[in-house]
Amino acid sequence: MSALSQTHALRQLIETDATWRLLRAANAPVIAALLSEHLGGESRRLATAELYERIDHDLDALRGHGFDLPQNAQGYCAEWRKSGFLTRRADEDTRGETFELAAGALGAIRFLEQLAAPRQTVTESRLASIGVQLGQLAIDTDPDVTRRLEQLHAQRDRIDAQIERIHAGDVETLDPARALERVRDILAQAEEIPSDFARVRAEFENLNRDLRARIVESDDTQRTVLDEVFRGVDLIAESDEGRSFAGFSALVLDPAVGSAFDDDVARVLAGDFAADLTPAQRQFLRRFIGTLKDHSGEIHEVITAFARGLRRYVQSQDYQRDRVLRSLLRGALATGVAASAHTKPYQPTTLHLELSAVALRSVGAVRLHDPAELDATAPIVEHVAGTADLAALRALARETEIDFAELIDNVNTVLTELDVCTVREVLERHPASQGVASVVGLLTLAAHQGTIPGGVETVRWQGSDQAARAADIPIYRFTGRLL
Repeated sequence: MSALSQTHALRQLIETDATWRLLRAANAPVIAALLSEHLGGESRRLATAELYERIDHDLDALRGHGFDLPQNAQGYCAEWRKSGFLTRRADEDTRGETFELAAGALGAIRFLEQLAAPRQTVTESRLASIGVQLGQLAIDTDPDVTRRLEQLHAQRDRIDAQIERIHAGDVETLDPARALERVRDILAQAEEIPSDFARVRAEFENLNRDLRARIVESDDTQRTVLDEVFRGVDLIAESDEGRSFAGFSALVLDPAVGSAFDDDVARVLAGDFAADLTPAQRQFLRRFIGTLKDHSGEIHEVITAFARGLRRYVQSQDYQRDRVLRSLLRGALATGVAASAHTKPYQPTTLHLELSAVALRSVGAVRLHDPAELDATAPIVEHVAGTADLAALRALARETEIDFAELIDNVNTVLTELDVCTVREVLERHPASQGVASVVGLLTLAAHQGTIPGGVETVRWQGSDQAARAADIPIYRFTGRLL
């Protein structure tokens, strides 16, 4: 590519790419900081009202420090959505709308984070990872059976030699500095996953629009897409993007892979070198597989919704209406081009169009005004505010919420005596002070920060009616201090 063609390509990229647009925005630091704080962490999606409230609070603090930010949160979010930094979607659960970061904004935020805290790019772990993947690719793609067997035998000999050294007592482990380097390199690669999921979702949205456009624009002699939809072919899932994501999802949802990953994370975090990791990094590793499963489930829902919508669009014959509308629009444009030779755009016309200023609605939606509804028949009762009792408020809080702070202290206390412990062992040493709520709280902590080795154990507690109760639960193990 010549310098001229590359310049034109980059110029078009600057004008169309959201990542470039955010990086060269006038308030780029403010935009990146606000979006990263509220949508770049564990909360990847927020309701519009909640995001407006949070950003308005931050805008007040920024204005107090001299930043010129004349608009409110709603105005800025509308501007950021138009610029491609935010994606607004309908929420079927609340019948409202939500905001999430677009792929371009995620890429810009990750780029700025790397500038603020640059990572060492030339590392032993990265080179070793590339070498392992390259060697495996060479084996898997080599059609020569003899050479492929030689490579596999060489791998086996190296593994056998390592096993013999371990049997002989020659055990070598990585020093803490190299181990910490590898963990951080793994974290750097894992942090790119949210951006990848956002790009995957954008690719499926573009594919859905492209298929609909092909249906509308195709004529009777080009019925490939229509015929496949009528035959029940899922064009979304059968596309290159769909097949690629299906392979990734199958690997993520494999129970063996998830269990092995959890065990590996537990062993890594138990090492002395892991003490140099931040609590956020440790928690990110523990929840990594669960996060992948959540994102994978969202993409599956998107694929299913697009496939159903495309099939309904074809089977309901709605595409015929869009074809007629497209034909009329093209005819009007052609007529306008012909008329432009002798008619100016600003020439007055005799056409008079009455625009309605009244919203159209069904007669059944009209509600008659009843003055009796405004009558205050009940006497007004005055309630005098009293002084709050701290002990009563604490007791009320314990009745309505699980005391996670107490449960975390109980688990960490038991871990000072034992290397690992289960939910039953915690309850034996620290009885459930809140009854079944304490049991539920321990199970919640174990599901997020523990491991599942398999099996069933019996836990016992005393209910609020002082009756002894028991239940069989899956075995969860706490292998490290809770955060």
